Amino acid sequence: MEFLELAKKRYSCRNFEEKEVEEEKILKILEAARLAPTAVNLQPQKIIVLDKKEDIIALKEATPYTFDAPVVMVIGYDKNLSWKRKSDQKDEGIVDASIVTTHMMLEITDLGLGCTWVGYFDEAKVREILGLEDHFEVVALLPLGYKKEGSKEGPMHGKRKDLEEIVIWRNRK
Repeated sequence: MEFLELAKKRYSCRNFEEKEVEEEKILKILEAARLAPTAVNLQPQKIIVLDKKEDIIALKEATPYTFDAPVVMVIGYDKNLSWKRKSDQKDEGIVDASIVTTHMMLEITDLGLGCTWVGYFDEAKVREILGLEDHFEVVALLPLGYKKEGSKEGPMHGKRKDLEEIVIWRNRK
């Protein structure tokens, strides 16, 4: 599939079938994460795969937005491994984890599955539920699975600003 076609096809899916996602597809999604670029190629991303119903139910203590998906991936990064910008020590781990999550979302779409990026969660509660150490920074939850029949993009999905509103050309020829 051509990239822009794939990018247009992806939408936030919040309705999933009660169908297991094959391990082969999960591994492809994780490979997309592995191949994503990161600052100085330090690869600080960490991904926790929840594919057992009881684990996903437990996660509901931290967020109401699991959408009863058969798989939820918790994407974050290790603050001890992420690159810090020299001029101000800004931690680029959140950028790395965001790039990784985007790669995963596009692979999920290419595999014919659906997902949505969830940023609404209680990070301390996620840490507690999963037994994560303090140096693990949670960036996103990614509920995913087979889209329920009739699932479609939300009303705002196709609304995009014109290029003139988001691009600033400097010294354009």
